[in-house]
Amino acid sequence: MCHYCGCREIPLIKEFIAEHEAITDLAGDAVRALDAGDPERARTLVERMAVLLLAHWAGEERGLFAVMRENDEYTAYVDALAREHRELAAFLAALDLDSADQRARFLRAVDELHDHIAKEEDGLFPASLTELTGEQWDRSIDAWKAVHAG
Repeated sequence: MCHYCGCREIPLIKEFIAEHEAITDLAGDAVRALDAGDPERARTLVERMAVLLLAHWAGEERGLFAVMRENDEYTAYVDALAREHRELAAFLAALDLDSADQRARFLRAVDELHDHIAKEEDGLFPASLTELTGEQWDRSIDAWKAVHAG
């Protein structure tokens, strides 16, 4: 995440970053559990990670992504990020940590998740700082709150 544009000070962006950190912490713990030969613990951690990801993605896609799509310059970028969400969701839903191939693929997926987060934190979030109006920020925040209300 960049530290120069000020987007980290926006309350909604702070929430997204905190979610990213919680998710990557779980992913890292799952990788370490696999390395330690504990696939059951890894499975539990991946399940928790998937739950957090689904809520996180809903907050992003219904809020920030939706308003960023209103600018044609960002539509393809946001669509690619949303596509990556779908791909990871499908992968995690079918993940079999008893399979050596699937465990190896999970390790790659964690690396891809870090790359994905960098695209958001170093690309989309700083862009949102200059692109969004106050009303668009309000809609983004309201969408995030609605997802996280229950």
